[in-house]
Amino acid sequence: MRALSIAATGMLAQQTNVEVIANNLANMNTTAYKQQRAEFQDLLYQNVEQAGSQTSDSGTLVPSGIQLGAGVRTAAVYRINSQGTLTQTSNPYDVAINGAGYFHVQLPDGTDAYTRSGNFALSPEGQIVTQEGYVVAPGIAIPANATAVTINTQGQVQATIPGQTAPQTVGQFELTRFPNEGGLNLLGGNLLTETPASGSPQAAVPGSPGYGTIQQGFLEAANVNAVEEMTALITAQRAYEMNSKVITAADQMLQETSQLAGQ
Repeated sequence: MRALSIAATGMLAQQTNVEVIANNLANMNTTAYKQQRAEFQDLLYQNVEQAGSQTSDSGTLVPSGIQLGAGVRTAAVYRINSQGTLTQTSNPYDVAINGAGYFHVQLPDGTDAYTRSGNFALSPEGQIVTQEGYVVAPGIAIPANATAVTINTQGQVQATIPGQTAPQTVGQFELTRFPNEGGLNLLGGNLLTETPASGSPQAAVPGSPGYGTIQQGFLEAANVNAVEEMTALITAQRAYEMNSKVITAADQMLQETSQLAGQ
């Protein structure tokens, strides 16, 4: 009975759907987290009677045919890269991207990673680093005697040094874009890496055409909408229940068939 296996694929698909929704809800307070959505496709069809096949010598054709589906499968889990709300923190090393782009991060093994999470800090050497201590490229060092640090919207970092009237420029943030952001690989820890599907990284100064600007003292919140997620969760739960009822109905039909066979 095909209904058993078809309903099973539906339950597996909705289980994946619920897992994606659960991850969204779990990351509601994760800095710069991007909402995810599961996408599904129907499986191959069995052609019992092909549409358009000839039914007589006079040339009459089957108008619609008979195609029996085999169920559903998860095709992709894609990210919704919409802008999250900017929340003020007043921390001088918190920076948010208002618009498109990613910060470039250098991992300890030399791998390039990218993030929109700008909750940065200083290393013991005075370099601007992520919360895990990874250097934010191209490597910006703040003088130890700096009394204030200013980051303008174009990503220029200036430090106020005692005895100097004008702030000293100590570095420049860069933003990176990809032709296909959905193709980036998620590492966890708010980090992503390049893949063949994402295309090559393209770096530029913040505020350049097509790139966002920098907002010092702000962090980008997750773009997860709790109401939308709860609605999607209820829908997925009901779909799971309906597929389970199909399995129950198919089981009852098989039970009746076996009872008839035993008579």
